[in-house]
Amino acid sequence: MNEPDGGNRRSRRGRRPGESGTRNAILAASRKRFAEQGYDNASIRDIAVAAGVDPALVHHYYGSKESLFIAAMRLPNIPGLVGKALESDPEALAEGRLGELLARTVVMIWEDKTLQRTAIGLLRSALTHERAAAMLRDFVRSTIFGQIASTLRSPDAEYRVSLAASQVIGLLMARYVLRVEPLASASGQEVVRAIGPALQRYLAGDIGTDSGTA
Repeated sequence: MNEPDGGNRRSRRGRRPGESGTRNAILAASRKRFAEQGYDNASIRDIAVAAGVDPALVHHYYGSKESLFIAAMRLPNIPGLVGKALESDPEALAEGRLGELLARTVVMIWEDKTLQRTAIGLLRSALTHERAAAMLRDFVRSTIFGQIASTLRSPDAEYRVSLAASQVIGLLMARYVLRVEPLASASGQEVVRAIGPALQRYLAGDIGTDSGTA
């Protein structure tokens, strides 16, 4: 009587009911591992154990670790957030509040708990993995700064935006990955008040060059 039952258990080993449920479990486990360990230290075996599936099933669905990483770390395409913020406050640039507006939008994106684990995994992995670095650059460029550059309408807009991006990426690393205190525990509003003026100078203030190039 126990034999068929054991056989059923063996046949179910490493699988979840339904392909979509299995894929979602693998992706969720991947995001957790990549966020905690980065790309290099996270293994397919550990991800499979966390997802409750066989490693062979992970390979079956995603092939390589890099393919799994790309699927798990793909951040949502949400350039509309910056556009909506600019539309809601069209005088921000003229009134010297573009830096504050950008800082508030960035903090709002990264404080979103549904996005945060994926974003942290991408940030951590970007330190050692070129594909992760490219994904992070694309996200920062298209989602956060793409519309900002066109708003500036100045010959050195791209240079200014790259300076602002360096500030934002440094903030994200220190606050969410390295968790430098007291920055990590500061409220989102405190961070906005502190970082907004720095972003404003990069975007519209004196950056020490006429053309935007050194």
